[in-house]
Amino acid sequence: MQDLVARLNAICNPQPFDTTWYVKDLATGWEADRGGDVVVPSASTRKTSILMHALSKVHEGKLRLDEPCTIEKHLQEGVDSGTYQFMTPGCVIPLRDALVNMIITSDNVCTQIVLERLDRDELNAWCRRIGMTGTTHRVNFPPPGLPWDHPIEAVASTTARDQGVLLDRMVKGAADAAEAAALGATPELCGLALDILSWQRLRNLIPSLLPAKAKVANKTGRGPRGRMDAGIVYRNDRPRFIISVFTDKVPDTLPDGLPGYTAAYATAGRLARACWDVMD
Repeated sequence: MQDLVARLNAICNPQPFDTTWYVKDLATGWEADRGGDVVVPSASTRKTSILMHALSKVHEGKLRLDEPCTIEKHLQEGVDSGTYQFMTPGCVIPLRDALVNMIITSDNVCTQIVLERLDRDELNAWCRRIGMTGTTHRVNFPPPGLPWDHPIEAVASTTARDQGVLLDRMVKGAADAAEAAALGATPELCGLALDILSWQRLRNLIPSLLPAKAKVANKTGRGPRGRMDAGIVYRNDRPRFIISVFTDKVPDTLPDGLPGYTAAYATAGRLARACWDVMD
């Protein structure tokens, strides 16, 4: 496995941006990281913790998956992610579908709908309680027009390890009631969260170099400073390894003239593929 770490770092070292990552082999428990505790902008990877915290509120009886949610015009303003920004205001969907769209298309209309039903202080306390000590949710909706060099404090932030911790606890929670209870949920709700992550439509990061039908339960992120992804990669329909990748300070344009985000996508894909080739 030390050879794998060397290979992963060799992928990152030549890039003209910062890359942090965390990997866990779910068969052996082996784990490794590169700057795994460095706090970085979370972008939409934050939505996995929002999803799981919302499901804990469902378990408490404070939210219902079938409660109606209205797509309101004010929620569509300034949104550049997802599809509900284009829908006719007044459309009504159940909370369950808002959660799904928040994850699989990273829909920020649906994200706002979910966050309106949660308390941010409780969400942050929940994150800390489950071990996501480097994660902070600051705003319901990132302010539009943030510059490339915006401070981390302007947005939600997290670490590569934190995202790995959350995904690991979700996998355990889906199989064990006590583990699920530690998240404030049930095995069924943890299983639902993993299913939703596996329906992800955005496959240009971790899944990009894996076999076309490889099952990946992941949540991507896109921000002015970089691209990021955190997910569980399956083999034979069983969780095989966890990988989270955060690129930061990605330049708009690379020395060869291509957009910087293309190298960020490629880096995440190559890191996941290197793990796939070793963890068969």
